[in-house]
Amino acid sequence: MNLNAELYLNLIRGGAARLAQKRQEINDLNVFPIPDGDTGDNMYMTIQAGARSQVCATLGATAETISREMLLGARGNSGVILSRIFAGMGKAFQGLQEADINAFTVAMRSGVKEAYHAVSQPVEGTILTVLREGVEAAEGAAGLEDYLDRWIPAMEKSLEHTPQLLDVLKKAGVVDSGGAGLLCIAEGMREALHGRSPVMAGDDAKAGADVMAGPDRPSIDFNAFTEDSELEFGYCTEFLLRLQRCKVDLDSFDESVIRRYLETRGDSLVFFRDGSIVKVHVHTQDPGAVLSHCRQWGEFLTVKVENMTLQHHENHMDRRFKRARKSLGIVTVATGDGLVNAFREMGADAVIAGGQTMNPPVERFLEAFDQANADTILVFPNNSNIILTARQAAEIYKASRIEVIPTKTLGEGYYALANLDAEQPLETLRETLAAAARSVTTGQISRAIRDTAEAREGDYIGFSGKEILCSCPDRPGAVLSLAEKLLAGEKDVLILFSGADAPEQEARSLQSQLEKQYPLTEVILHDGGQPVYDYLLVMC
Repeated sequence: MNLNAELYLNLIRGGAARLAQKRQEINDLNVFPIPDGDTGDNMYMTIQAGARSQVCATLGATAETISREMLLGARGNSGVILSRIFAGMGKAFQGLQEADINAFTVAMRSGVKEAYHAVSQPVEGTILTVLREGVEAAEGAAGLEDYLDRWIPAMEKSLEHTPQLLDVLKKAGVVDSGGAGLLCIAEGMREALHGRSPVMAGDDAKAGADVMAGPDRPSIDFNAFTEDSELEFGYCTEFLLRLQRCKVDLDSFDESVIRRYLETRGDSLVFFRDGSIVKVHVHTQDPGAVLSHCRQWGEFLTVKVENMTLQHHENHMDRRFKRARKSLGIVTVATGDGLVNAFREMGADAVIAGGQTMNPPVERFLEAFDQANADTILVFPNNSNIILTARQAAEIYKASRIEVIPTKTLGEGYYALANLDAEQPLETLRETLAAAARSVTTGQISRAIRDTAEAREGDYIGFSGKEILCSCPDRPGAVLSLAEKLLAGEKDVLILFSGADAPEQEARSLQSQLEKQYPLTEVILHDGGQPVYDYLLVMC
C-alpha cells in the first residue's frame, strides 16, 4: 500500500483524534507537583492545526500544507518539536504524487533529523529519543502497515526506558510526556490506517474546542463599538481562496497578481499559494471590495472578518494598529492583568497572553511582531517552554530582525526590560539584557497537587527553577520561608507579585513582614493577577 495525499491526511487526523482522547493523561505526566502540565494540550493543538488542512492534488503538496499549519499552530517545546517532525517528512515528500515504503522510510528519517535540529542542545530521554529509537527499529519494513507495527512497539519500549535516561523523570516516577504524546499519535495513525480512527465526541469535542480557544481569544464586548464609534483601524480579513479552472488556467496562473492587488488595498499582508489554494491575511478598510475582487479568480473555502477597532479595545492595546514604524520594538509574554500592565508601562509594544499552562502558538508571535512594527524586535518569552516557540517564529518572520532574549521566568523578563537602554548598539544591548536576566533570582509559590518527597498534596511549596526549597501548610508561611531560602536579606530589591488567588490584605501583610525582616532590602508589592503562582518573588 502506497501513501497518497488523502491517506496521509487521514493518518494525521487519526493521530489528532487519539491524542484528543488521551491529552489529559499526557498533561498529568508532569514531573513537577504543581498544576502546570500542558504537554498534551500543546501537542494536541499543534497536530490539530495540521489536521484541519485540506487534501491537495499530490502527497507533496498536502504534506507541505500540513507542516505549515502545524508550524503556525505549534505551542510549547513539545509542540514545536512535533511540528518539526512533520516538517521533515514534508521536505522528503516534496514533489511526490505518492510514497512507497522506501520513500516513507526516508521521510521518517528526515523527521528525526529535523526534530533534533530544532533543539539547540538535544536531551536524550525525551520525545527525541522515543522518535529516533522507534524509527531505527522500523527500518526494513515491508510496507506501511509493517512499518507502524514495528514503530509503535519500539516507541513503547523506548518510552518505558526514559526514566533511566533522565533523573528528573525517575524521581517523579513518570515517563517523558512528549514521548507519550507521540506514541498516542502513532497509535491513532495505525488505527486510521485500519479504518478504526477514534472520533471526538461529547465531552472530548467540547474540551478540544475549549483548549483551541486558548488564552489569547477573549470574549467580545460588542458595546466597545457603538452607534457613535468610528472605524479607526479597519478589518482583519482572512480567507482561503480555491482557484477555479473555469476562471483561471491553473498551470500558468501567476498568483502575484493577487498579491499586488492586496498590497494596494491594505497592509500587514500574509500571502501564500499552496496548489490551487491561496491563503490571505490582510488589514483593510474595505473587506467587501477585497472579497468581491478576489472572486474573479476562484471561490472562498473560509472567510473571517474582524473589526480591529473592537479588537483594539478588547485587548487594551493602545496604538496597536497603524503604529508608525520605529527602530526598536518589544514583544513579551505574560498573563495576569497586573503583570501585563507592568510590561506595557515598561515599553512593551505587544504583550502576548500566555505563560505556564497557556503557551501561545507561533502564529500569535507573528501577529505580535506585526503589531510592534519595528526594524528590530526584542522578544522576552519569560518561560522556558515558550523560548523554542519564539525562536521558531523568529525564523519565519522576515519583515524585521527578531532577537529572542531567552528569559525563562517573568522575573527575568521584568528585570531585563527594566535594564533596557535603547541607545546601546544591538550587540551590546543583547548582552546587557541577557546578563540582567541571569542576575535575577525568581521564586514561585504554588500549591502541590500530589505528594512528593518534599511536600504533601495541598501544601504550598516554594521553589526556584525546578528545585523545591520549602513546603508549608499556609501560603504566607511559604512566602516567608522561600524569601529566607533565597537570601532576601542580601538583595537590594525584592518585588512581590501577588497572584489571582492571593487576598490583598494578605499580600500587604506579607510586604510589611518582609520589610521588618529585611530592613536593608527594598520590598515592592505589585498585584500581578497571575494564575498558577500565588506569589512571585523577584530579587536582584
